[in-house]
Amino acid sequence: MINLVKILGGRFLNFWKNKRVIVTGGAGFLGRVLVSQLKPKGPNSIVVPRSAEFDLRKTAAIRRLYKQARPDMVIHLAAVVGGIGANRENPGKFFYDNLMMGVELMEQARQMGIPKFVAIGTICAYPKFCPVPFKEDNIWDGFPEETNAPYGLAKKMLLVQAQAYRQQYGFNAIYLLPVNLYGPGDNFDPKSSHVIPALIRKCLEAKERGDSSITVWGTGQATREFLYVDDAARGIILAAERFNGAQPVNLGAGFEISIKQLIQLIVELTRFKGKIIWDSTKPDGQPRRCLDTSRAYKEFGFKAKVSFETGLKRTIAWFQENRYSSN
Repeated sequence: MINLVKILGGRFLNFWKNKRVIVTGGAGFLGRVLVSQLKPKGPNSIVVPRSAEFDLRKTAAIRRLYKQARPDMVIHLAAVVGGIGANRENPGKFFYDNLMMGVELMEQARQMGIPKFVAIGTICAYPKFCPVPFKEDNIWDGFPEETNAPYGLAKKMLLVQAQAYRQQYGFNAIYLLPVNLYGPGDNFDPKSSHVIPALIRKCLEAKERGDSSITVWGTGQATREFLYVDDAARGIILAAERFNGAQPVNLGAGFEISIKQLIQLIVELTRFKGKIIWDSTKPDGQPRRCLDTSRAYKEFGFKAKVSFETGLKRTIAWFQENRYSSN
């Protein structure tokens, strides 16, 4: 049987040699891992713009960045994002900041002749009620789940922009849709963290205090899919090397787990012995999430490698070792 990954890997062996790359959000959770994977591939430079120096919502700052870095490629990971609570409290900010960053970064890249733009979307762009597993062709079949719709729609506009710019200007922008990410280095701040780091922290701290129970949002019936951060970074790099198409591409692990099953697994791995209380007055978010990942494998040979339990163990161990710097 032909090994597609080996064949593609050989073709793109020297792809990154001497390339100049901008990674927005390169100091963040996903960005740090992506940059660490990219460095050994031998690019000429990897520039990670910091918000203190470059406000990526502003045209002038973006043009200054591009003129200084002279990139061959922009990988746009930067996002203003959080869990359900943060989305409910900041719908306007999440919409404006994410929309303006993406639109201006891509527009200025087009104007300045940058050869390739990699736009990272979000699973929140999918309709609230979507056939499972989500296929890329389903993305326009309904409105996103209400609590994260402003964020999801802002990111979804990058797909429209990428396709429109390809059609009118021949601009090479690709659009990737990663599922929920997790792993070492994640955001464990209870005010803005996503479900896995939030539950890990809740279980470990309750265990230390000797609490008899923890309270978890929702009913536990919603399902999610999770992609280990190292796998996500590898998928983005593969797409940056090998994919130049107009169609959106899912990046996922190809499995579905309920929040109830998730908390049971985290309870087991953290050895928390207390009771789980479900606060059904709080929202579940999107009812189900699971991606069809066949296009990513077909187009650029990506398939997730890290098992979910292995990834969770690594994430728990990282938080236990680094918890005081994660507060």
